[in-house]
Amino acid sequence: MSASPAPALPVKTIASHVLVPVLIGIVMALCYLGGFHKPDPHGLRVDVVGQPAVTQPVGEALSAKLGDAVDLDYVTTVGEARAAIENREIVAAFVPGADYNEVLVSTAASDPTAMVAERIFSSVSAHTQTRLVITDVVPADPATDPSGQSLFFLLVALTVGSYGTGIAIAVAGGGRSVGVRLAFAAAAAIVVPAVVIAVASAFDALPGSGWGVFGLAVSYALATMLFAIGLHPLIGRFTTFAMVTIFVGLNFTTSGGVFAPALQPAFFGVLHNFWIGAGFNEAARNLAYFPNLSIAGELGKLAGWLVAALVLVAVATVVERRRHAVTVKAAQPSPAQLSELEEEFVA
Repeated sequence: MSASPAPALPVKTIASHVLVPVLIGIVMALCYLGGFHKPDPHGLRVDVVGQPAVTQPVGEALSAKLGDAVDLDYVTTVGEARAAIENREIVAAFVPGADYNEVLVSTAASDPTAMVAERIFSSVSAHTQTRLVITDVVPADPATDPSGQSLFFLLVALTVGSYGTGIAIAVAGGGRSVGVRLAFAAAAAIVVPAVVIAVASAFDALPGSGWGVFGLAVSYALATMLFAIGLHPLIGRFTTFAMVTIFVGLNFTTSGGVFAPALQPAFFGVLHNFWIGAGFNEAARNLAYFPNLSIAGELGKLAGWLVAALVLVAVATVVERRRHAVTVKAAQPSPAQLSELEEEFVA
């Protein structure tokens, strides 16, 4: 016997399903093209090093040539400039000299930003026909992180695994209690980061403290999964669209993993100050390359998103209970129906 064909869905239903991937495509185009297509420096924090008699005219000439591409300040010694780079207070330092100019950068902080600084000051030195020497104060690990973006790739893998798992728990566990769903999320928030970090370690692509990054990853994964669990009862099939927008489109472009905020439009720089991916990426970068710097602010970002996710789950739980109460009430017979049933039973 041949199987009977599945009933055709209404055109309106088909259109509503098609709308989700279309919206995802639009959001991805807006975020990725808007955030990545034209890295344009603005407000790069740069020190000019030397005695005021030398640095003042050099700084004024640089300001006139570069405009708002750089935010210049002055220090008298190279040691001060190196310390500022090691503390991630500036992105580069320019040391003018009689025989050669020197630019201090940090590829560990941001390789693309270091390249932009090198390009800017190469142009300046070429204009004065002075040789330029590049000094990488805090270099990215050439063995585990040659591009300076291994932690960003880790973030990508962790995000995809986490939001996909969160949606799966939300959909498959929709008929279960919120406690069961939370238990699955808690377990998956350990398993997914463990697998991702194990793979990164197998490829020798994990600079810095593996256990420290694992702790950050667990918090990040749990917040991501809880967002999916909280959103699904509220917006249904549009959960995927919301999760991709929040944790892919906006998250990756504002994390600082590809381009630092100083190379992006202001919108992405503002989001970098509090978005969850930025919290993970910058905390992991500090653990790997700047262990003397505090990650309290970045941990605050992760904690804030985790709290917001828990609040969202609580709201979704209240909505689900109200829906259940309405459903139960609708299924119960009214007093008139009960009376009629009683009369029929008596008869």
